Amino acid sequence: MRCGRWCGTAGAGSSLPAGGGGFGAGCAAGAAAAAAPAPKEPRLPALPHFWKWRVKLQRPGNSILPTFVTTTFVIEAMAAANAQLRWKRMENLKEEEDDDSSTASDSDVLIRDNYERAEKRPILSVQKRGSPNPFEITDRVEMGQMASMFFNKVGVNLFYFCIIVYLYGDLAIYAAAVPFSLMQVTCSAAGNDSCGVEADTKYNDTDRCWGPLRRVDAYRIYLAIFTLLLGPFTFFDVQKTKYLQILTSLMRWIAFAVMIVLALVRIGHGQGEGHPPLADFSGVRNLFGVCVYSFMCQHSLPSLITPVSSKRHLTRLVFLDYVLILAFYGLLSFTAIFCFRGDSLMDMYTLNFARCDVVHLAAVRFFLGLFPVFTISTNFPIIAVTLRNNWKTLFHREGGTYPWVVDRVVFPTITLVPPVLVAFCTHDLESLVGITGAYAGTGIQYVIPAFLVYHCRRDTQLAFGCGVSNKHRSPFRHTFWVGFVLLWAFSCFIFVTANIVLSETKL
Repeated sequence: MRCGRWCGTAGAGSSLPAGGGGFGAGCAAGAAAAAAPAPKEPRLPALPHFWKWRVKLQRPGNSILPTFVTTTFVIEAMAAANAQLRWKRMENLKEEEDDDSSTASDSDVLIRDNYERAEKRPILSVQKRGSPNPFEITDRVEMGQMASMFFNKVGVNLFYFCIIVYLYGDLAIYAAAVPFSLMQVTCSAAGNDSCGVEADTKYNDTDRCWGPLRRVDAYRIYLAIFTLLLGPFTFFDVQKTKYLQILTSLMRWIAFAVMIVLALVRIGHGQGEGHPPLADFSGVRNLFGVCVYSFMCQHSLPSLITPVSSKRHLTRLVFLDYVLILAFYGLLSFTAIFCFRGDSLMDMYTLNFARCDVVHLAAVRFFLGLFPVFTISTNFPIIAVTLRNNWKTLFHREGGTYPWVVDRVVFPTITLVPPVLVAFCTHDLESLVGITGAYAGTGIQYVIPAFLVYHCRRDTQLAFGCGVSNKHRSPFRHTFWVGFVLLWAFSCFIFVTANIVLSETKL
């Protein structure tokens, strides 16, 4: 789950927006933060090219296993971080009490302690037995804070570098997706304004859009408008987006449900165009990157897990969540495979429903065709502000402050310009998703959780001894699983790199 997307405020120093999600699964906001994530905006990269029905049934299922393993790793690291923070607070409190006792007489301390205990003791405290478990997850500890607790300086810098690259990829995908959707819906070689996407028609960037303007020109005009409208938010803070994110999550669920129903109706009427073979391994190498990007949620777990009141069956709940998301992806992908021909399926899956022969109602066509515009436009400023804050955190030195020009001009500029330049040069969403997922996404989803759990286990054993057990310890507690995850991450890296090299050499 990339696990839905971003609710709440992108505060300074936060590693990623509060509440994860997007394409894989949207993360709920506020009180809904503990609920099952909602899917991200559909940007399935030409699924039938590689998710042929038998291969597709196995490969995403296999991808969920290491993803679920690393999810339990992050939960265990969160519990260990809470235990360390709780231990440090107790130590600080003890030091303060020792300092106070050294400046007051024994009788004064006794009278004051008795009074404070009487005032602070809960009325029903006599009914509570035993001390709370130190590994209870009560504080929201973001991945950046966990990295600072368990990694050395080099590891922390590598963590922030990985997060920054991932966010740059996210912004580039979003900056390309919105103008691309607008171009596809508004440009038509046939000149039919109500159907921006025609059946059995392949467009090139050099085809005419309006009069002398080419399609690529229209794309860049939309990109410029998109940048001018949403880019300035990068120079300010984005706050109180809870209800806006709830609205976009609702739109995602509606869009996914509508697409599944429309595809099933079309297949049921015998109008399905897809005839996939039993297996096709030609796209497996790109599938790894797409699966990583689709099931991404590790960076959002602190915002999702912490508000859950009862965490007794947390692992089981997360497992059921992954099963639900896999089933949802399977339903969406299977209907796509048999509803549309592989050679006609567009990178932005919603655009396949902007055809008049698929959807007769114009309002539904425009809603699905422009759906990425609505959802992505609300997320872009939040991700941009988060990336800017991560840049500040990476270069921050304790006790130091940035000059106004650096803080308000330089950091927002280096945040906004690179992804816009990438979107200006290409709108190949399949490649952008694959590269972002396989490189930066692999680091966040696999590598960082594996090293986090390895170091947190070592630190916990040193701090609390061998006899103390983490109540939220991953069921995959053997060191073998850490190696397995790292090996899987290396495989994703190799497959996507091979895909890029082979595509460039036309092999």
